[in-house]
Amino acid sequence: MDRRTALDSLSKTYDPAPIEDAWYARWEKEGLFVGDPEYKGEGKNFSIVIPPPNVTGSLHMGHALNNTLQDIVCRYRRMRGDNVLWLPGTDHAGIATQNVVEKQLAKEGLSRHDLGREAFEARVWEWKERYGSRIINQLKKLGASCDWDRERFTMDEGLSRAVREVFVELYKKGLIYRGKYIINWCSRCQTALSDLEVEHKELSGNLYHVAYPFVDGEGALTVATTRPETILGDVAIAVHPRDEKNGAYVGRTVRVPLTDRVIPIIEDNMVDPEFGTGCVKITPAHDPNDFLVGQRHDLPQIAVIDDKQIMNDLAGIYQGLHITEARKKVVEDLKARGLLVKVEEHIHSVGHCYRCDTVVEPYLSEQWFVRAKPLADAGVEAVRQERIAWVPKQWENTYYQWMENIRDWCISRQLWWGHRIPAWECQACGHFTVTSEAPSACEACGHTVLHQDEDVLDTWFSSALWPFSTLGWPDKTKELQAFYPTSLLMTGFDIIFFWVSRMIMMGLEFMDGEVPFHDVYIHALVRDEHGQKMSKSRGNVIDPLDIIETYGADALRMTLAALTVQGRDIFLSANRIETYRHFMNKLWNASRFALMHLEELPSEKDIPETRLLRAHDRWILERTRRVARETSQLLDGYFFGEAARGLYDFVWSELCDWYLEMAKPALYGNEGEERKKASRWVLAKVFRETLQLLHPFIPFVTEELWQAFGFGGEKGRLLERSGWPSFDEENRETELFEEMEQFQEMLRALRNLRAEAGLAPQQSAPSIVIATEDSLVRRSVEENRDLISLLGRVDEIRLVDPGERPRQSLAAVLPRRTLFLGVGDILDVPSEVERLRKEKEKIEGDIFKAEKKLENESFLAKAPEDVVIKERERLQEARERLQRVIQNLESLSS
Repeated sequence: MDRRTALDSLSKTYDPAPIEDAWYARWEKEGLFVGDPEYKGEGKNFSIVIPPPNVTGSLHMGHALNNTLQDIVCRYRRMRGDNVLWLPGTDHAGIATQNVVEKQLAKEGLSRHDLGREAFEARVWEWKERYGSRIINQLKKLGASCDWDRERFTMDEGLSRAVREVFVELYKKGLIYRGKYIINWCSRCQTALSDLEVEHKELSGNLYHVAYPFVDGEGALTVATTRPETILGDVAIAVHPRDEKNGAYVGRTVRVPLTDRVIPIIEDNMVDPEFGTGCVKITPAHDPNDFLVGQRHDLPQIAVIDDKQIMNDLAGIYQGLHITEARKKVVEDLKARGLLVKVEEHIHSVGHCYRCDTVVEPYLSEQWFVRAKPLADAGVEAVRQERIAWVPKQWENTYYQWMENIRDWCISRQLWWGHRIPAWECQACGHFTVTSEAPSACEACGHTVLHQDEDVLDTWFSSALWPFSTLGWPDKTKELQAFYPTSLLMTGFDIIFFWVSRMIMMGLEFMDGEVPFHDVYIHALVRDEHGQKMSKSRGNVIDPLDIIETYGADALRMTLAALTVQGRDIFLSANRIETYRHFMNKLWNASRFALMHLEELPSEKDIPETRLLRAHDRWILERTRRVARETSQLLDGYFFGEAARGLYDFVWSELCDWYLEMAKPALYGNEGEERKKASRWVLAKVFRETLQLLHPFIPFVTEELWQAFGFGGEKGRLLERSGWPSFDEENRETELFEEMEQFQEMLRALRNLRAEAGLAPQQSAPSIVIATEDSLVRRSVEENRDLISLLGRVDEIRLVDPGERPRQSLAAVLPRRTLFLGVGDILDVPSEVERLRKEKEKIEGDIFKAEKKLENESFLAKAPEDVVIKERERLQEARERLQRVIQNLESLSS
């Protein structure tokens, strides 16, 4: 493709819609994202497993951030020569998916029980096949470069086999057991929940003070409770061993209100002497702390509430009432019998189901548990040995706190959708035979009538195996050998406990002590522009798919990357996304300009002679090399925001605003044919490497521009296969950088003087005078007179010695030189002098007020630190502005 055809192929304005889907289809067709388990090249194997989104889910900003950052890493690593596997998949999301399908059935007037288990499971699989790929297609819209041929699902046959193998092995080791314990129960979902699946909310309620009469008839003991309906299941009253006030009651007995039951007063360290009356009712069947007290003191367990929050047959006259109705009735009866001492308003934390928001009930039932402590100890040690690195490092402490205080993990769920527990109960002797395949007979007594446990496993049990089960374990596959342990896990802090810690425990246990990943990067939350968490109830949700449709995937990706700072939440708004959409326009227009001047693509090897390169050519080449080094170092350290912002500044300011403007005389042929050819070579090299550096962040637009330039050759070799710009650690052209900084500073000062003089952008200034004795400054001015005249819109440039002050000019004092803009012919000097005198008086007044405020000890002590800092910055700016006004008054008055 010749240059004119290439230019014509680019629309005059950047439009992401026609290019993004087209390029993604070609990337997939050419197998760009495939990881090779038999790779023998010079690069390293680099692997990431995607945090599997729920099969019920759709793309939200958290997904967009997480997958954008993962994609940046994967594309960067491929370009550096690594063999990358980014393994995708989805989670079966037991409770969520079952709820979705049950709601569909309800619209048909059916329940899952009407269908039966087998037919219901078939219905869920049908739903999954129809809708389960939705979020995968949305990730492709974002540009996620996953190896889609290896997509996994937590209930596909391979992963189901891995789940059974792990369960059986842990059971044989005594790390899985079945027992009757207090668990979190959702009466709506009809299943147990782990502690992590319970969301606590502060709610306003009541604290009921109830009298428990002593059996000996000598008065009563007052106990405070938030749940009077559970009084019917009380088995003891407890006080703290060091409670001097209530300690005298230990050993005595009281009668449970509204019942004939007599219970003892005991002592236990669980009691908080400061809460209520210092006496706590013990109801082991309806409170997790009471359950532990009951175990320590061998107390009975009396359950008075069933799995639907209905009072059962042990609740006496309250049987059949919902707990909310029972509470009202119990309070009425206590009051009628004179046993209700008082009622206080009370704010307390109440658990809710994380899926359906139903209040969670502590419930006593038979469940399966993982004995977590031995597994957690190994996980803690692996991090302490620095075999796993956390980024930011502060999350280590969160991980340690959870792992070192871990409780046994309830893994059984009373659902039909999920991995059914591989345990068969003998109908003759009650023994459970645990095996990965259905047994033919009981291993204890040989009886052949067996029934598989009805429960399924917690969704997070299968997800905990994700880094190795997705690679083919328990088989020793070539994928497992090549890509385990994985290189990086990237996820949100909210699932450190749910998922990250459990993957570490399971990986160490089943992969011969090997960690599942070397690095864990914890990204922050995406909030709205005011710092509020996005939620449908607030109406502040920003839909990434809407953003992609409006601004393009690249603009969204660049925004999220640029706003990412380790350990700091992202405040997102449409305005910020629009800023980076403008960046795409800037890059697009700059590329069109470059293509206009590249009649043929220069060979990379045909390097121009040094004499043909002016200072700005050598400067942009060195800046590009340094940016490549800086970007590489930042991406290696997962500093995505710093890398993105550095590239943004380089492209917008240094490449577009400076270099392209300075290169125009040569490109237009004003400096001769040799200089034109040399400038074209620089232009092509810089754009080639700039597109390479930008590609991990904005892959679609860079690929389109890469092919338009012809950098992919006649066959259109894809950008990601072009490699990464080379660089070394040496800083060359140090004096040149100083010269360019001075040149840029002088042009900025000249433009400011033009603005003060009221010159229109296209209006030429008659002259500028540069007073300096610095040889570097003088040489730079002499070598760049044409560029100063072009970029500063000035007709005449004079160099003079320090101390010379041209009449009727505005001045700018810079290090090692002073710049004077003659304004005698373009300004009403007397009027300007008067204006400057008034401005001087105002600034002096502002400085006086600011100095007084900063001398005020009360202000310094009470004002927030950022307010004080801003006040000091304003004072410094005012002093600098005053100095410029004084200088201009002196110049105009001379």
